This record gives sequence, structure tokens and C-alpha cells, in this order.
Amino acid sequence: MLYYQTKRIIDIVGSTVISIMFLPICALVAVAIKLDNPGPVLADTPERVGQYGRRFKLFKFRSMVVNAHEILRKDPNFSKLYKEYKHNSYKLRHDPRVTGVGRFIRKHSLDEIPQLLNVIKGEMSLVGPRPYYPDELVEQQRKYPHTKKLVKIVLSARPGITGHWQVSGRSEVNFDKRIKMDADYVTKKSLLLDVSILLRSPWAMVSGKGAV
Repeated sequence: MLYYQTKRIIDIVGSTVISIMFLPICALVAVAIKLDNPGPVLADTPERVGQYGRRFKLFKFRSMVVNAHEILRKDPNFSKLYKEYKHNSYKLRHDPRVTGVGRFIRKHSLDEIPQLLNVIKGEMSLVGPRPYYPDELVEQQRKYPHTKKLVKIVLSARPGITGHWQVSGRSEVNFDKRIKMDADYVTKKSLLLDVSILLRSPWAMVSGKGAV
């Protein structure tokens, strides 16, 4: 289909150009992460669920302490926080695992830049639904049973670095509304819609609206 072929060309060309443009910023972010907190520059998070349910490793600058994902889920000291995390649609407004530099790069989506590599590899697109953790999908569909059909629609598309959810409030939107927005995007898919989302994304990054 012409849409998918054109979208893939835009993904490859766009992600290559943006990667070159952001190289200086990436270098500064990497240095800041190393100086701020011990550990690797890239996050050590588990795999995400991609198109057709395929798992893949999402590249992301580390914005939390090392082993943050495991700490939240397995450390008894974080059990109360984990319950809050699940209750709030897998979001935490005040997360003690986030580092000083992490708060800044998360607010302005700078931690997402390495995902351009995922786009080049064909695992993601510049625009699309955000990729979920496997356990998040299971828990949220249990909490919102009516979203199961929407999840199937969303997983038929490549996940994206940015999308309708990111430019419409981001973390202020709960799972049921977020998955509906993503499903609407997949259903309405068009290059014009992609361009519209891409043009709105820089402001979402600069303003940090809805970020946690």
C-alpha cells in the first residue's frame, strides 16, 4: 500500500536527518547522565510490545536509577508505590526512582531520542501508538475490559516515537482514553494526519505538558 511505503521512506529519511541534527544534544545528555548518577547512559528497561505483539528492545536515555523497573515491582519497600502505579494507569506523578537529570529529559522528551534507532531498524515509526510493557497491557485490559478490541487495533500498527496521545496531554490521559486515541489514529491513518502530529510534537517537547 502506498501509505505504508511512503511512511517508511519518511521514517528512514526523517530519523536519519533528525539523528544528525540531535547529535550534539545527545552528547550533552549522555555526559549529564553519567555525571548525575552511576550507571549506563541507556535505560535497562524490559522489552516492549510492538506491531502484531512482537517484543523488541526500546532504546531510551536512562532517566531513573539502575534497575528501576525491577525495583518497583519486586522491592518490598516499593510495594505501596507499585499499587499506586497500577492504580494510576501505570503512571506516577512523583517517582523517587527518577534522577535529577532524568526529570529534565523526561519533561522535554529528550530521553526518547535514541528511539530513532528503533525507527531505522523498522521496529518503530516516527508517528504511531506508543509501545506498552507486556504486564501493563495485561493489567490495563483487566481494569478496562472494553479496551480489548481497541488494543488489537493498536497492535496492528508499528508503535511510534510520537503520536496523538503525546500531543494531547500525554500523562494526563488515562489508559482507556489513550488506547481509544491510538486506535482512532490507526483507523484514520493518513500522511496528512502524520504530518499534523509531527508539527505539533516540538511544542509538546518544549512545553513538557503532561509529562511525568
